[in-house]
Amino acid sequence: MDDFLIRAMLAGFGLAVVAGPLGSFVVWRRMAYFGDTLAHSALLGVALGFLVGLNINFGIVLVCGALAVLLVVLRSRQRLADDTILGIMAHSSLSLGLVALAFMEHVRVDLMAYLFGDILSVGQMELWWIWLGGAAVLAVLVLIWRPLLTMTLHEELARAEGVPILPLQLLFMALMAGVIAIAMNIVGILLVTSLLIIPAATARLFARTPEQMAVLAALLGCVAVAGGLRGSWNWDLPTGPAIVVAATLLFSLAMVVTSSWRLVVRREQAADG
Repeated sequence: MDDFLIRAMLAGFGLAVVAGPLGSFVVWRRMAYFGDTLAHSALLGVALGFLVGLNINFGIVLVCGALAVLLVVLRSRQRLADDTILGIMAHSSLSLGLVALAFMEHVRVDLMAYLFGDILSVGQMELWWIWLGGAAVLAVLVLIWRPLLTMTLHEELARAEGVPILPLQLLFMALMAGVIAIAMNIVGILLVTSLLIIPAATARLFARTPEQMAVLAALLGCVAVAGGLRGSWNWDLPTGPAIVVAATLLFSLAMVVTSSWRLVVRREQAADG
């Protein structure tokens, strides 16, 4: 196997391992559209990085973090519905990023790579960034797992138990911003939320506990990465979208299996009755 394929596989596995547990919370908390909003703002972070000479990944984390705080403030005012606020922020931040990059005539930017990813071009330094950044996100997520799970299941109960709701929400959003920065080179800004949501949604069909769902989501993400890379290599497909399609096929297969199993169980119960 060529070196660039090995690096691509390792990069995809590194993202899948961290996206699975984090994506489980995104599914549980019904934050898919929020994830899209943060992902769209990543292009503004790219523009900021070029403008002030920052590392692009650091610029993405800064912009996503600032947007997360702004969203928390706007949601607390409750003057507009959540989906309205998220829609405004998602499309305006993406458009601002595109406009800002258009004004930078001295900078040549491969927009397709940022929008849809270019996992096959991942280098050694980017691989270290993915694995070290992913390990940091996972370590923090393990530390806040219990209070975050309590807040997800029943926010008022968590508040009564002394869980710091607002700091925990901001920390979780910061973790999402970090994963988006990690994932940008792999599946791109427009597809990153898919890798957070689809494996977690697939795992939810089989898992019996939150921990099982988190582990299974990570494993399914790795299978999707391997399948997407194989399909991209065999049929000359764009790799990022191919990974998302592989994840979607796994979800569709899981839906068929679970639906068929429920039908069999119902027929057996009817026959016993």
